[in-house]
This record gives sequence, C-alpha cells and structure tokens, in this order.
Amino acid sequence: MSRKNGGIIGPANTPVGGLFKGVAGGVWRMNDVANFVGNSQWPTGPQSIDNSLRFNSGSSDYLNRTPGSTSDTKTWTWSGWLKFARTGVNVWLFGAYSSASLNTKIYIDINNNINVHTENSTVYRVQTDAVLRDFSAWYNVVVAFDTTQGTEANRIKIYINGTQQSLTEEASGYPTQNWDGIVNNSSYAHNVGYEPEGSVYFDGYMAEVVFIDGQALDPTSFGEFDTTTGIWKPKKIGSFTSAGTNSFYLDFKDSSNVGKDASGLSNNFTVNNLTSIDQSTDTCVVNYATLNPLDVYASKTGTLSEGNLKLTVTASNVHTAVGTIAASNGKWYFEVELDAISGSNNSNVGISDLARDDKSNMPSKNAWGYGYNPDGTKQNSASDSSYGNSYTAGDILGVAMDLDNGAVYFSKNGTFQASGDPTSGSSKTNAAFTWTPDASMNWVPYVADNTSSVAFTWLVNFGNPPFSISSGNSDANGFGNFEYSVPSGYYALNTSNLNTYG
Repeated sequence: MSRKNGGIIGPANTPVGGLFKGVAGGVWRMNDVANFVGNSQWPTGPQSIDNSLRFNSGSSDYLNRTPGSTSDTKTWTWSGWLKFARTGVNVWLFGAYSSASLNTKIYIDINNNINVHTENSTVYRVQTDAVLRDFSAWYNVVVAFDTTQGTEANRIKIYINGTQQSLTEEASGYPTQNWDGIVNNSSYAHNVGYEPEGSVYFDGYMAEVVFIDGQALDPTSFGEFDTTTGIWKPKKIGSFTSAGTNSFYLDFKDSSNVGKDASGLSNNFTVNNLTSIDQSTDTCVVNYATLNPLDVYASKTGTLSEGNLKLTVTASNVHTAVGTIAASNGKWYFEVELDAISGSNNSNVGISDLARDDKSNMPSKNAWGYGYNPDGTKQNSASDSSYGNSYTAGDILGVAMDLDNGAVYFSKNGTFQASGDPTSGSSKTNAAFTWTPDASMNWVPYVADNTSSVAFTWLVNFGNPPFSISSGNSDANGFGNFEYSVPSGYYALNTSNLNTYG
C-alpha cells in the first residue's frame, strides 16, 4: 500500500500538531518560549511526574517480566511518555516475544514512525503516518489494542500527544477480528526497552509507563489538553481496582528498584543493567537539555549515549556536540565531567552562538565560540591564552554563562578559575570571556574534540547527571542535581526555567 504523507510531530510541550518553533534541528531557544506557553510556567495541572528512566543501548538496558497467568490477549492499552535518543534503527518500546515469527510489539522504526506489530506466521502491522523527529521533545504515546472490534480500523489505535494518528497498513494490515496476540500470555517474556530479535534496545528516557489489561482506553485516561495553552499534559494516574490482572504502572520513583510496579498489583519488572544512576529527573514536566544528535558539526563523527549526555570520541575521529537548549538571556549553569582522555590538547568545553558558527570546526576556533582547554588555557578565534589550571580524567568542570551581562566563567572541581566571580554582574570580574549582550544571539553549550590524535569521553550534566553525584546541589528554583554549588542567580537548563529566568 502506498504511504500517506505524514507530518512531523512537535514536542509534547508545544501545541499538538504544530511544528517545533526553535532553531532547525530541534533546539529550544529560550527567547521563543513565550510563543508556546504564554506568561506562566508550564505545566499547571494535577500531575507532577518526578522521574524517568534513562535507557542506554550500549549497556543493554531493559526491563522484563513474564506474567504469572494468561489474561486478555485481545484487548489492552499501553501508555508512556518518552524522549528518544537514537534514530536509524528499530527501537523497541514494549511487547512480548517468543521468536521472529511469534511476537507482539510496539516500536519506532528506522524512519521514526511508531509501529504496532503482531505476528503468528501471519504478520499484521500498522504504522503512524506522522514521524517523531525531535530529540529534545517528550512525547506521550498511547496504543489501544482491541481485536474484538468489528471495524478493523478500531482494532489498533495510536495516539501521540492526545491526538489519534492516521495509520498506514503494512504487511497484512490490521489483525483479523478476535486475533490473539501474545501480550498478556504467561508463556512469553514481556519487555520494556528490548527486542530479542537482533538484540535491539531503546535509547532515551521513559516516564509514566502504564499498561491496562483488558481495556482499550483513549488518551484522556492519561493526559489532557491545557485549556489555556492547548498543550497536552499528564493527568494523575487513577485507581487500578478495575484493571485486569496483568496491569502495571512504572513510575520509576524507587531508586533501589526502578522496575517496581506502583499500581498495587505487584507486577514488578526485573531490572537488567539499570542502576540508580539511570533514574532521572528529566520528564515531560521538567525537560532538561541534552546533547543534540541532529545538530553536529560537518564531517565530524563520534558516539552519543546515556540519553545523549555522553560523548565518546576515539583517536581516529573528531566531533563537536551541542546542547538542545539555547539561550539569549538569563544566567545558566551546567557541569561536564571529563571521563577519559588520551593524546594531545585540541579539545575543550564551552559555549557558542548557534547561528553565527559555521559548524565546520570546533566552536572556539571561531569568533563566537569560547572554550576551556585541558592544558588550562582558554580559546577563542583559534587563539589560546593563559587562564587557569589544567584538567584531566575525573575532573568536573562548571560553566556559568551570564547572558544578561555578556560573560562566561569556568570552574574546575568547584573553584572558578582566575578568581572569576560569576555573581559580579555587570563588572564581569575575572570572566574567562566577555562580550556585549545581543538579543539576536542564541548561546548553546558544547563539548568538542578537533584532532584525530585525541580520545575523549565527556559526561554532561545539565541537571540530570549521567554520573554519580556525591554532594547534590540544585539551583535556586530547586531544579537540578549538581556536584558543586550553583552560583547565586544561575539556573539549570530546562524548560521549566525558561519563562521565569530566560
């Protein structure tokens, strides 16, 4: 069958059906936020989601459970909030698997369409015409599966951000009436984030994963449109007293057991290769910056992992990765841990004006990029100058960017270099670099390597750390988990801080 022309699905915290109003490549610009959410901090409403779970395919992260008994194999609903981090491969969300010819699954394909696939010799599959292309966005995906329906189009429904999607039939299309899939069948393992066929894992974040056994529900059971903004936002999950035996609710709040079922039905999942470090505060309510796989520098290669918070660069390649949130004003703080280093010194961490950079080099090789080098020098316009202490593997660098006054400061292990004072305001006391503030400039964090002789591993903490934090410090708004104190007046790079402080 021919494919319909599908639209691009915007992020969960924009009006549904609208395109992302940021910099091309899915970057939040803080000066654009008022166009989305008005003058009040988003979201308002009954549900606060505290945690997500960060999956990393390189670590083979997943959750699994085999039901204790078989229940309804014809009718069920799955809902989850997700921010994905990888494209170009099939990415498993949820399903049950026996073999390549016997399975039922929900997955994102290589073209970023959501698919529902059920197979027992005959393959039935439908997929969304719309695609998910924004790595900075949270999406609410709801799948209602009900083969008892007489109308085939009612047997599988897929909703994204509260809106039912048009579907294209693939293979044999919709399953036949009263088709039995293998979800809810106690003979088969059920997986979140893993497909045994080809050992395919999920990369990214999941939150509020809910499964309802025996009911085909629409998305209003899980979310609602804000009456003022039109934004799809989460609702408080209701009681499971009428839900079927195999229902579950994964809220990922228990750091000691991230597979714990919060429904009260004790349908707990076994945790595979996930630890408390993978419990994140990055959610659809508080959406933190990550590194952006859609906005990389020309002819550069490297590997992003850990929910796009880890950049690995081998000695045979070079790479620059920038953040998914850019800012034109306000005061912002993030940390970077240098996890590994070998070779020479042509690498650094810093900030760059997104629009003015030619993206053909490491940002600090250009006029509007400012970096702190491992040998302790600082760099702008490809010129190195004396600055502070050298750093190496295990050190944590802090970056404080004062965009209201036009200054950036760098710290090493909690000490700002060259006696810099990020709280000095317009005096810009001992800032690493200064400039005249310009509202047209959108500053974005970056980590970079620009020589084939260097191997680096960077871990970036925008407030949702991919590495262990020994102390724990938040910004003045209570957001973020940082190793060192956040300078007074500075804030974590997340969407909940945008309106108030950006």
